[in-house]
Amino acid sequence: MSFTITYDNQTKTFDNKVALLDLAGDDHSIVCAKVNNRIRELTYEVYFDAEVSFLTVKDQDAIRTYETSLRYLFAMAFTRLYPDVDFRFSYNVSRSIFVELLNRDKLSDTYMVRQLEREMQRIVDADYKFNRFIVSKDEARAIYEKLHMQDKIEILKFRPEKTVHFYECEGYLNYMFGYMVPSSGYLKSWKLRLYSPGILIQYPRYECRGEIPPFQDAPTFGHTLKAIHQWSKITHADSVAGINAYITDERVVEFINLSEALHNRMLAELGELITKDIDNIRLICIAGPSSSGKTTFANRLRIELLSRGINPIRISIDDYYLPRNKAPKDENGDADLESIDALDIEHFNQNMLDLIQGMAVELPKFDFKIGQRVSGRTLKIDHDTVIIIEGIHALNDKLTTLIPKHQKYKIYISPQSQINLDNHNPLSLTDLRLLRRIVRDKKYRNSSAEETISMWPSVRRGEFTWIYDTQENADYVFNSFLSYELCVMKRYAMPLLTTIEKDAPNYPTAERLIRMLKYFLDIEDRWVPSNSLIREFIGGSCYSDVI
Repeated sequence: MSFTITYDNQTKTFDNKVALLDLAGDDHSIVCAKVNNRIRELTYEVYFDAEVSFLTVKDQDAIRTYETSLRYLFAMAFTRLYPDVDFRFSYNVSRSIFVELLNRDKLSDTYMVRQLEREMQRIVDADYKFNRFIVSKDEARAIYEKLHMQDKIEILKFRPEKTVHFYECEGYLNYMFGYMVPSSGYLKSWKLRLYSPGILIQYPRYECRGEIPPFQDAPTFGHTLKAIHQWSKITHADSVAGINAYITDERVVEFINLSEALHNRMLAELGELITKDIDNIRLICIAGPSSSGKTTFANRLRIELLSRGINPIRISIDDYYLPRNKAPKDENGDADLESIDALDIEHFNQNMLDLIQGMAVELPKFDFKIGQRVSGRTLKIDHDTVIIIEGIHALNDKLTTLIPKHQKYKIYISPQSQINLDNHNPLSLTDLRLLRRIVRDKKYRNSSAEETISMWPSVRRGEFTWIYDTQENADYVFNSFLSYELCVMKRYAMPLLTTIEKDAPNYPTAERLIRMLKYFLDIEDRWVPSNSLIREFIGGSCYSDVI
């Protein structure tokens, strides 16, 4: 039976199945394709009526295929050069991949980087095919045992399917839990950088229009990642298998309390730092990307400071929005509420200064139903009171130019995890926040998962524009990740993600999140404390009246 395929503004009829690679031709800028809104490798064969969109590294869905394939390329080159050295991938500074050498007697150096560059380029120039094949789980286990990949054997226990995919290239075998390009010749854009004690791999980013962004070191961010990695290794929570072991060993309550104890320790540390400088600090500024848990954190910090004899008050930056008709416009002509210029900066500055100087101030209240500010409470504070503000722009000095720097204490909050499926497959930090937002939006706004995913690119653009450049100016970085949370989040997110139809525009994202969550065992939320940061998203928070 014949079928039609629409692609590149043309429709053709075929009598036999046809590979996407044949339609794309020799254009190596094409990484993968959407077939009726499902991501497919270029080796996929179409045998039904379909609309096909070819994707390049300028597309968000394609860059994941490129990055997955690049990890395979690096792993292949590294294994050929250093077959006795184990290594681990993780996401790190400057939107890059960090390679950690796991053998204590092996250190990265300039010579190693140059060798790897030459070997990777040789493989790219040779344009070797990446051959995909399927084996049973028992066969996969035997392959991994032969390759001495114990970490991959451990995750097999939690794979619900009976089969496992592999990719073979010139005798090298591995599986990167994602779609791949057809051959090594597609991977022309990457950079290696010595980043002691490991190596950084930079690659194209869709948010940079398919270019590799300039390297930007971020020591504060990097220190946070290193700290959580060390803690995760100590508690055996740096892999999905390690996390699941707490559940299979019936140590769920211990695991939850262990994770919450880390938050308690950071809050105590933060309280101590603020207390030491309380004679100067008048304004505590809390910022972070979407779904970082800013609201719960601000409430818990307030309690921590109260326990130290400090009396903080919270003021919402959202009450200083300009009327909708005066807000800046985005590229679609809609009000851009992510922009700092959507706020009445002058009014906010003056109110904060007046409060700090002991004056009585009538604060505004933004009525989101009418899109206007109305009169709010009148407030006067004494010299012993500190003001807590939180929002995506809280660390931007433009918002508080009238307040001297020594009177401001800046806190950046974001979930930073270092969890891997196995040594070669790290989990995305951004996907964690997206899952939080999907669950929260359904709980508190009755928004579907598809609606939340549709808005996510706009949210991300705002984060890159307004947030990430401010994190290195923070006095303290609070890691809001909880090692057990994906086991709890799975129970809430899975039913929402599975409602997205396979032909829906956002199905590729839903499918990716489902593929990640399926490896985690479930944890019921009955043991999650009412003041836990995760309660901000799943409900049941003791701060629900202010969330």
